[in-house]
Amino acid sequence: MSEFIHVSVAWPYANGDLHVGHLAGAYLPADIFARYHRLKGNHVLMVSGSDSHGTPISVEADKFGVTPRDLFERYHSRFLTTQRDVGISYDLFTHTDTENHHHIARDVFLKLLERGYLFRQTQQQLYSESQHRFLPDRLVEGTCYICGFNDARGDQCDNCGTLLDATKLINPRSKLDGSTPVIRETEHYFFDLPAFGERLQQYLQWAGRSGHWRDNVLNFSTNYAENLQPRAITRDLDWGINVPLEGWEDKRLYVWFEAVMGYLTASIEWAHNIGRPDAWKDWWYNPDAKIYNFIGKDNIPFHTVIWPAELMGISGIYDTDSRPISLPYDVPANEFMNIEGRQFSKSRNWAIWLPDILTRYQPDAIRYYVTMTFPETRDSDFAWDGFFSRINNELVAAWGNLVNRMLGFASKRFDNAVPTPGELTDEDRAILALSVATVTSVGDLIAAVKLRAGLQEAMRVVQEANVYLDRRAPWKLINTDPQAAATVVYVILRVIDNLKIALAPYLPFTAQQLHTMLGYPDRLFGEQQIVVYQEAERSHEALVLDNSSAAGTWEPSELPSGQKFGPITPLFVKLDESIIDEERSRLGAPREL
Repeated sequence: MSEFIHVSVAWPYANGDLHVGHLAGAYLPADIFARYHRLKGNHVLMVSGSDSHGTPISVEADKFGVTPRDLFERYHSRFLTTQRDVGISYDLFTHTDTENHHHIARDVFLKLLERGYLFRQTQQQLYSESQHRFLPDRLVEGTCYICGFNDARGDQCDNCGTLLDATKLINPRSKLDGSTPVIRETEHYFFDLPAFGERLQQYLQWAGRSGHWRDNVLNFSTNYAENLQPRAITRDLDWGINVPLEGWEDKRLYVWFEAVMGYLTASIEWAHNIGRPDAWKDWWYNPDAKIYNFIGKDNIPFHTVIWPAELMGISGIYDTDSRPISLPYDVPANEFMNIEGRQFSKSRNWAIWLPDILTRYQPDAIRYYVTMTFPETRDSDFAWDGFFSRINNELVAAWGNLVNRMLGFASKRFDNAVPTPGELTDEDRAILALSVATVTSVGDLIAAVKLRAGLQEAMRVVQEANVYLDRRAPWKLINTDPQAAATVVYVILRVIDNLKIALAPYLPFTAQQLHTMLGYPDRLFGEQQIVVYQEAERSHEALVLDNSSAAGTWEPSELPSGQKFGPITPLFVKLDESIIDEERSRLGAPREL
């Protein structure tokens, strides 16, 4: 029976281009996972969007002398093309400044207020006397009062991961002008997290018993939930979603509070876009559905504690049968990816920007190396010598060479078609059986969100296939025993077809290329396109997936004898060793957008 799989993907701040850290942390893992489940025949809804509000947008807009809306729309547009070009297959990638998101976020606020989960309280907050404004937490830096890290942000310490109270920072300073802010009082609405303490403990205990949550995610979440405190959900800002109450016109909903709602609001937007307004409920009010949140480790508590509490607070409201709303089934958060041994730094341009490298390298080459370097259990490192080595030695020399030499040989010697085999030897049956088993084993690893291991398993069988081929040597047999040569070619083509299936979620572009080369007329996956949706007051762009043309299945190869090949072209481009120094020289250099 087909499953309902919801893939909720972290929403990137629309204040700068996407980089390989974003790709490794959330977007590529989510895409591999979603593509597998689509091939498996499951009902997949994968959503995300640009995080359009909050201090990061305002700060960057001030730098460029533009409005926050102008800035986020610029980067949102770049997000759409970048993610399409690297193959992140959202059913909907939207943003948080849609009328739909504004409406639902305000409604959730009112529903939580009505149910008694919000309360007003005077709060001490840092105020800039030079700027004559309250400083949002992200505009404050100082020394973390937990671990002593000198460059902690006002809302969170990047060193120890603790969510902070900006007023408790040691030696706080304004990021705008370096001045020392003072503490003043302001009134805000607070979310009563302690009211959900018992239910959150039960939820996390279930997560622990389930066995599929990662240890780092579960431990961090459990520790956080042991000392819940109310959290302010409004801020003194002029950019964001209005607080829907009279007298609160100069305040906005705190971005952390409304942005996580995007998983729900995007699902509702998607349902309206396809003309089935209640379709989102197949995931959100279905007890058998599984909702996965793909995020980076810095967002763990928001998705394992705060977002579940928000969902508990509105459970049943949007369903006519008052069914409980679905909570995250798993939150497979990745650690961080460093660059050449150093942490990412936007200010120092120590980053590998996706729009940039996509102009020089194949998307599947980027996807392959990043997957092989996934920081699934600990921080990892993107190194250009590693990129060069893996692409040339594994993608080009092992997988690409296997495909191209065999299809080229078969096309030339067997009338451009899959040959008819004779009787299979034990060795033939063994490699064929191994490739069939690989479809299952790789699928099981992807389903368990062990994505790097799945790719490693597939590439292990690529190596086995090369060993088999070198031993059987059909280019020699063709002169002495043409039927035996035909049998070997038939077997290896079936093996290649099976490996194509196992590798398709990881390498969708070249998998489709190979699918066509093998003579299949259909598509493995749907087509991605950027569309414009018209709302009441304005239009907005979104990335969507048209899955109607997809016919791929997660089943072992049934490649028939006699099937004609399509045009045969190399899958991968071999890299020159000079790219290592060239790419390293770009790190830290000034960058023009």
